[in-house]
Amino acid sequence: MTEQLTDAPERSLPRALTPFRSPGYRRLALALVLSTFASGVWVVGLVWEVIRIGGGPGQLSLVSTAGAVGVLLPALLGGVVADRVPQKLVLLGVAAVELAGMALVAALSTADLTRVWHLAAVSFVIGAAMAFYYPAYSAWLPALVEERDLLAVNGFEGMVRPTVGQAVGPGVAGVVVGVASSGAALGVAAAACLAAIVALTLVPLTPVRREEGPHGSVLGDLREGFGYLVRTPWLLATLLFASLMVLAMMGPLEVLVPFLVKDKLGGGPGDHALVLAAFGIGGAVGSLTMASLRMPRRYLTVMNVGWGVGCLPLVVIGLATEIWVVVVAAFVLGAMFAFPMVIWGTLLQRRVPPHLLGRVASLDFFVSVSLMPVSMALAGPVSELLGLRTTFLIAGLVPGVAAVVATVAARLPADEIAHPLRDEAA
Repeated sequence: MTEQLTDAPERSLPRALTPFRSPGYRRLALALVLSTFASGVWVVGLVWEVIRIGGGPGQLSLVSTAGAVGVLLPALLGGVVADRVPQKLVLLGVAAVELAGMALVAALSTADLTRVWHLAAVSFVIGAAMAFYYPAYSAWLPALVEERDLLAVNGFEGMVRPTVGQAVGPGVAGVVVGVASSGAALGVAAAACLAAIVALTLVPLTPVRREEGPHGSVLGDLREGFGYLVRTPWLLATLLFASLMVLAMMGPLEVLVPFLVKDKLGGGPGDHALVLAAFGIGGAVGSLTMASLRMPRRYLTVMNVGWGVGCLPLVVIGLATEIWVVVVAAFVLGAMFAFPMVIWGTLLQRRVPPHLLGRVASLDFFVSVSLMPVSMALAGPVSELLGLRTTFLIAGLVPGVAAVVATVAARLPADEIAHPLRDEAA
């Protein structure tokens, strides 16, 4: 009778909310929301701080590049640390570095002492700290929630990032900068980061999920993670395909959409903002929808083909003659890009051995962050050579072909049937 009474509330919860049964995860989720909000405020506050001290596009590019380089350099090391050190301590360390950097820049701004090199240095350090965040966060989740709840957990994260990080945080920052100053906005970011640390301290400390005993060298740990990647067909095929997809689509999406809106459709900054908002909202809807469903039986096929087909809206964007068509296509693109991400995160957490999860997650993170700037650097020259619309056509069609090739070549349909992940009782 006691078990029946305990289980009844669990069954009454929507699937997307079932992870919140765990007090530890509720606190981690709160920390995620607060830290994502802080990052959203920080990005906008940093831009306006560069402008406040008289900086232009060159100075802003320097500061942004410093942050990107900071993320990239220790990305692989982040996975080794996540598999050696309790993940709670790693996340607390990351948050502490963020808090120190944000508070320092806020203080410099208030005292009118800020220089561009200050902002570049702090951006680099915060970026380097963030390289440790994703592997540790991914490796920690399976220790805090049940396996059947991982899909919902990853869906919640996928919803938080576009809504809080790309909409609410920047929106609040814009208001604070307008009403007060960029320094005040940076202070808000630091305060939110401090609140995230408080929430993190309340999450239970869990041990690292690997066998006891002395660890090998850092290089040995990296070799072990890379060796597992090469020996695992579903993982290698998906990562290679996803790398090609990022290379094909991210540059056109980030770099060329503003020029398409301005030069081909006669739009302005407001129209571009509307397109970006539609993409973010689509991502939130796609993530929340996937969080509300069970893991698909054909999860590898659904994920890879979903990504491939999901890039087709880029073709529509390239051929569009009206802004509203681009907005609708961006919404669909966001949703179709996000829901396979939820499956991917859950797949790593359920099929990668626990003692390797941090390193595999860091390899995934490294590929993503390293190829995004390459894609953005190539987008401009390619569009000048082939034309704007042809570039969007290529970006929309190549991932679909690559998805089919990866699915067939790596025999993913047979693999997913041999390793079912669907929780029929969940």
